[in-house]
Amino acid sequence: MSVAFTKEGDSEAFAADLLDRPISPHPNLVTPRGLARLEEGLAAARAAYSAAQAGGDVAQDRTAMARATRDLRYYSARRASAQLREVDPALDVVQFGGTVTFDREDGRRQTFRIVGEDEADPTLGSVSYVSPVARALLGKGVGETAMVAGGEVEIVEISQA
Repeated sequence: MSVAFTKEGDSEAFAADLLDRPISPHPNLVTPRGLARLEEGLAAARAAYSAAQAGGDVAQDRTAMARATRDLRYYSARRASAQLREVDPALDVVQFGGTVTFDREDGRRQTFRIVGEDEADPTLGSVSYVSPVARALLGKGVGETAMVAGGEVEIVEISQA
């Protein structure tokens, strides 16, 4: 069917029925930085919700309200389930919130900080604690090896900062 024959209200109805953001079944472990990011997201969602309520254009408001409501539900649930975890500086193993550097068999050296799911961003050097690489490395010490992506890696440095 041509776009010319669709009703304008169809896009409004679609916007009002946005799917919820998926919430992981894993425990919502967070670092102090991750908790702060969740609180920022919740504050932004509340502000967007208030702005959508105060808006004047009906078509624009429906889309904005749907997004704001969806984000408010997500950030409220994630903040409510957040479990703050601090790094234990006494441990000399890879742990949640810490940073690990390892060498791959092909000579590449990689460094990742292991964080909660909402905070993870591999392009910025952080991976979720439920990712395969983190699960393979958690609890191991310098000099130990692990299988990551089908290859062996050796841990060369651990930082708890």
